[in-house]
Amino acid sequence: MVEGSELKKVRPNSRVYQRYYLLDAGLQALCWEPSKKESDKARIALAAIREVRTGRNTHTFRASGLYEQISEDCAFSIIYGELYDSLDLVALSTEVASIWVTGLRYLLQYGKHALDMLASKQHSLRLGWLEQLFCSAAADAPGDSQGGIDLQSAIKLVQTVNPGVSRSKVEHRFQELQRGRAERTVSHATELGAQDWSQEGKAPLGEGQRVTKEEFVEVFHDFCTRPEIYFLLVQFSSNKEFLDTKDLTRFLEAEQGVAQVTEEDSLRLIQSYEPSEEGRVLGYLSMDGFSRYLTSAECNLFDREHHSVCQDMSQPLSHYFINSSHNTYLIQDQYQGPSDISGYIRALKMGCRCVEVDVWDGPDEEPVVCTGHTLCPPLSLRNVLEAVGQFAFVASEYPLIVCIENHCSLRQQKAMVQHLVRIFGERLLLSPPDQREPYLPSPQALRNRILLKGKKLEPGWEAEDGEVSEEDEGADMCERIKAASNGEAKTPRTPTAATPCNPPHLSHKRIQLLKELSDLVTLCQAVHFIDFPTSTKSQKPWELCSFQEKHAERLAGESPGSFVDHNKRFLTRVYPSPTRMDSSNMNPQDLWKYGCQMVSMNFQSAGLMMDLNTAWFRQNGNCGYVLRPAIMRQEVSYFCADTRDTVPGVSPQLLHVKVISGQNLPKPRGSGTKGDVVDPYVYVEIHGIPADCAARRTRTVSHSWDNPVFDESFEFQINLPELALVRFVVLDDDFIGDEFIGQYTIPLECLLPGYRHVPLQCLTGEDLPHAKLFVHVALTNRRGGGKPHKRGLSVRKARKRRDYTALRDLEVRSVDDLFKMASPLLREATDLRENLQNSVALFRELCGVSAVSNLMQCVLALASRVTGPDGTPWLLFDLHQHYPSLEPQGPLPDVLRRVVSTYQSMVQASRVVLELSDSLNERILHIQMMAMTFHEKLQSLAAKEGLKGRKAARAVESFSWNITILKGQADLLSHAKAEVQDNMKQIRDAALAGNLTRDVARECWRQSQRRHEGGTSDGGK
Repeated sequence: MVEGSELKKVRPNSRVYQRYYLLDAGLQALCWEPSKKESDKARIALAAIREVRTGRNTHTFRASGLYEQISEDCAFSIIYGELYDSLDLVALSTEVASIWVTGLRYLLQYGKHALDMLASKQHSLRLGWLEQLFCSAAADAPGDSQGGIDLQSAIKLVQTVNPGVSRSKVEHRFQELQRGRAERTVSHATELGAQDWSQEGKAPLGEGQRVTKEEFVEVFHDFCTRPEIYFLLVQFSSNKEFLDTKDLTRFLEAEQGVAQVTEEDSLRLIQSYEPSEEGRVLGYLSMDGFSRYLTSAECNLFDREHHSVCQDMSQPLSHYFINSSHNTYLIQDQYQGPSDISGYIRALKMGCRCVEVDVWDGPDEEPVVCTGHTLCPPLSLRNVLEAVGQFAFVASEYPLIVCIENHCSLRQQKAMVQHLVRIFGERLLLSPPDQREPYLPSPQALRNRILLKGKKLEPGWEAEDGEVSEEDEGADMCERIKAASNGEAKTPRTPTAATPCNPPHLSHKRIQLLKELSDLVTLCQAVHFIDFPTSTKSQKPWELCSFQEKHAERLAGESPGSFVDHNKRFLTRVYPSPTRMDSSNMNPQDLWKYGCQMVSMNFQSAGLMMDLNTAWFRQNGNCGYVLRPAIMRQEVSYFCADTRDTVPGVSPQLLHVKVISGQNLPKPRGSGTKGDVVDPYVYVEIHGIPADCAARRTRTVSHSWDNPVFDESFEFQINLPELALVRFVVLDDDFIGDEFIGQYTIPLECLLPGYRHVPLQCLTGEDLPHAKLFVHVALTNRRGGGKPHKRGLSVRKARKRRDYTALRDLEVRSVDDLFKMASPLLREATDLRENLQNSVALFRELCGVSAVSNLMQCVLALASRVTGPDGTPWLLFDLHQHYPSLEPQGPLPDVLRRVVSTYQSMVQASRVVLELSDSLNERILHIQMMAMTFHEKLQSLAAKEGLKGRKAARAVESFSWNITILKGQADLLSHAKAEVQDNMKQIRDAALAGNLTRDVARECWRQSQRRHEGGTSDGGK
């Protein structure tokens, strides 16, 4: 900073000037050159600086036409002078920006003594701890400990703190230092005339080398100091060297989103993670303790609450996504790959709740499991069922669905029944469904039960057997294989030499079904799908349709709304296309968005699609069941799965992701073209409905694998958060083809806010040892966030352009008249919510924080700039009232007057929401309830109005749209009320933490006066 660096200065007129900025020799001012100003004017005294603000968070940046082109992570502003002027700068890299921001904040804290503080680091917590660590290792080492410790012991000490660092790399660094020490010794001896030392200086380095304390400390600094964590510590530390309990409490509440943190909680964290005894005694968290905390399980990106079942499990079975497997017995491709019982064991251990068993006649009157018409070897049915029975409830207690695809003769069907009854025993559900219930039982009611899915004889069938249509999912694949092979000599293997199961014609045929086997099928009866109107009229809740992937996609394209409605009551299973002979997987999101519960996956095939499936079912304790979004479960609701816009009744959320750095990234498996060189970059992907799908990538960091620093931020609007997944993918940039390093996929609902580490996984889903990404995550509408405020948009202007969600006309007069009564209520509800959002956004802007910051962060940022020249605060909060008031303590600068005015507007908007939301909510829901009385007779009402065909269908769709809007707006209003209550709590907590209340400020002033008087009296003596 004293030597200076080039920075870009942004002016309010959007012009950008390249300037050279540096600190003067006395560390008293920031200067820049060249400049048209006189030299004494091209400078800002450090004493005049009020704040160093990161990001594009000043009026100059927001009003600039270059706003979108300026990197959030390279921008920073210096707020100075009595008028709170801003010097808005853009660094050429994030590293340079971090150095300037951290250095200036350090100078503001310690002034001209900053260099003295940096020079006195031998007294820091870290050095005291390292000395103890080194002395302990030296005392334990055999031989002379005065000369230091041996090389291997020193390497082990470094690896205890940073286990992911390469042993050879640490050893090489130690040897570099020792070689330098030896060369300096030889040079010194040569100057003294001792020529015979030269040979000793050239002696090879070996196991006997000793490492001095100074060398150990230097290497430890090299491999165990992460600059990005140091910058973070300086940002939150009141003394820039460590975090005390107050600093840590503020960090946990404001950044990590932890509610109701006390200083006692912070002290417990310090005692758990601080390595130095001195720090634990004093309640100080050093940089090493801070690093240990941030890399611990407590700062994992995945919310630990989701490690156990956390969703309502009492809903009907059709209201859940169910983790499902296809051809579970296969462990490679579909045509000639091997079969193994391990496929069932692995899938069940992963939380799979629907496995597939294709049963054919086998030798010795024993049924076998295999894919018909293929070369895959068969397995004994008895062995398969024993494995399923043993592992059925190892990972989950919720019901397991066993899909029986029956191709057996009646004789072998009897053997199948005997095995099923003997092996599954009382766990096999045999009680018939309740004919009066409109829905299936819940997973909670079916715990530890095994449900068979298969064909069933007609009700009341008395004979020992009957005829049903055969399910043969492998027949289409066989036809395609035959067409592709075009008469090759290789013939598919039959399950038994005695009884070929490869019929000459592969059209759907009829087979004989044993009544005993039919009786074992209760809640999952396989039926043939005709069309959606037929299913609506005649399908029973316990009847289940299976669709081939292409068929399901066609239905979704032709009738997306009908498909979603169908899946509200009935279970749907989708299996892969027969063209996927390599066992590749379909994208489960493409079918989940239509409500399909069981999307069968080839568990043996790793890759993106399996990553999505595995991550999705991790969000509910990995129990195999995930509750579908409410809009997919409600009896009357409108949802278009292919929308590229917002979802009616659902508030979009803004996801902010900053990829800060990576740690211990391995070389891609099988890569050898670049040696040990890795050039990593990161993709951040959003998977969900089409409106949410997006991907952004960081820059490539060349020749860096141990700790590459990316420092890039991305924002994504999520329109249906309940169906969204976030995926981090790390790739090696290679001109031949970028290679996979690692990935991590997580449901949006499981994200924790703040600074988090992301554990990377390999292609097959196992964790990569010590490989992580360090990220910062913020999500609006959690802890009081909001959408970014558009540049130059005031509340008054926004109201003129406000878009109100319109209700649709059904052309049914009685129903339309009722919905018209709701229109003014919906407009009022929208005004309440958006006035609140706009007022919070304006207050956030004036506080100089980012669009995803919460109100606690706003107030804490404000606390740093409301102190007058004499140290007394210009603004204080009065917390004695229901709504905290912000009161001036004297004349204010214009910028602080605007802060007070905007805060008052925000409080007024909050008060209106709290006072009016309940009654408004009740009136909207009352109209919704009245409208629902028309639901059953809507078809007859439409017919009376002369509506037929498409017009009648459009009226039903419009009715669902209106009901969805009413319910959604009522929910949004309830969320707004909860947000206001949380906002007020955040303001109170932040005012107390920032010493911005009357009582706390008065006590702080008294303590300051006592210290001042004590210092004066000591000086007099």
